[in-house]
Amino acid sequence: MHDFSVNSPLKKILLITVYSLAALSGVGILFVIFITCLDIVLRIFGTSLIGAYDLVRIAGVIIIGGALPYTTAVKGHVAIEFFFHKLNRIGRIITDSITRIIAIALFGILTYQNCIYGISLYNAGEVTSTLQLPIFWLPFYIAFSCFIVILVIIQNLLHPGKEMINP
Repeated sequence: MHDFSVNSPLKKILLITVYSLAALSGVGILFVIFITCLDIVLRIFGTSLIGAYDLVRIAGVIIIGGALPYTTAVKGHVAIEFFFHKLNRIGRIITDSITRIIAIALFGILTYQNCIYGISLYNAGEVTSTLQLPIFWLPFYIAFSCFIVILVIIQNLLHPGKEMINP
């Protein structure tokens, strides 16, 4: 069994990974802002940024993939609080545990399916429409992000009632 206690090396690695993905997500947002503003300014002068759409789409995947583990770690997802608070302590623990186990299964399927999709994109030589950038790595990035979400959920299951990260 892996040790996800407060000061364990595994938890530290997980925290570094979550923060790194969140930082990458933040850089992606700044990149989208920059590309969009540059494209608008260039259109004022009668031209446009070739491939802006491709770059924004790729950055969007990076943003979403990077934000997902952090949002899970701070327990920032929308919950059905009204229903949840109607339950007693045991009911909350059971409901929370079942929900997390279902989430682990869901993110496990997402991880697997994104790996399959990434392999198919690689084999097909799929590229973006304008800049011809390879995109096979994007599903692998999402798969990695989903796997990190699974580890965060396991960490939350092992330490109920505590956020992994305080926002």
